Amino acid sequence: MFELHAVAQRQGAVVAKSSWLPTGCFALADLAGKVLGTPVRRVPVRAGTSPLVGGIASREVLLVNRALQLTALNEARGPVLTIGGDCGVETLPLGLVRQRFGPTVGVLWFDAHGDLNTPATSPSGAYHGMALRHAFGEGDRDFVVDTPLSPRRTVLVGARVLDPGEQALIDRGLVRHVPIEQGWHSSWVTGAAEASRASQFYLHIDLDVLDPSEFADATCPEPGGLLVSEVADAVAAVASIRPIVGAGITECATDRHDRLRVLVPLLRAVGAALRAGSGELSVSQGWSSRHR
Repeated sequence: MFELHAVAQRQGAVVAKSSWLPTGCFALADLAGKVLGTPVRRVPVRAGTSPLVGGIASREVLLVNRALQLTALNEARGPVLTIGGDCGVETLPLGLVRQRFGPTVGVLWFDAHGDLNTPATSPSGAYHGMALRHAFGEGDRDFVVDTPLSPRRTVLVGARVLDPGEQALIDRGLVRHVPIEQGWHSSWVTGAAEASRASQFYLHIDLDVLDPSEFADATCPEPGGLLVSEVADAVAAVASIRPIVGAGITECATDRHDRLRVLVPLLRAVGAALRAGSGELSVSQGWSSRHR
């Protein structure tokens, strides 16, 4: 079984819609709890902001939130589904699965953006655009994970708005990019997953990977995205070939139930993937280890 954590952090995003992230996080987490039959743990986070320091907006507040989230993760007794908040809440869970499952664990990152910046390359100072890069061990030393994940075992799906530094990393083949093109099919994702040679995957879904015609209430919606059914099918396809050992869904900027209902098939797919993955774990791969 898995746990469901709601981490209503907003300070990692610096756009106007970020003010909706806390209520959006709780609404989506409550919906996920009902759909998946799992109680929700609301992880406390700070409400205010702090100045940009070292290239990271609200750096002081984000460090406080990080410590609070770390406590919750260290108390988890199984895989965790993290509902954000901004994408910055994903760095610690990524470090957790890397520490517990070793160097062959991979990342399946559904996102309209790359989240591959460092404080030195970010044009905005928004940490949600740096979350994945810090999981690779690059960036601010207080945010990087102790045991980095391998970029070459990372599959970036649906990214279509990339900063120059992020595009350069993709062009160099540092991560495997599955763009949205005509004829897009979930087999493209499973092919990239198999090519990465990852033994398990952490699954991240920023809701801006979805096309705004179907879900426009992500923090930074971008045209040309995927449908809910396409993301759900891709998640199920990867889960059929590799265990999913942790997951996160982030950047929900609405608390309106009528708008959130479209996400129910996606929630079910993520829940099924986590349940299948946790069922494949051996007893020796327990969840008692602590991490930074």
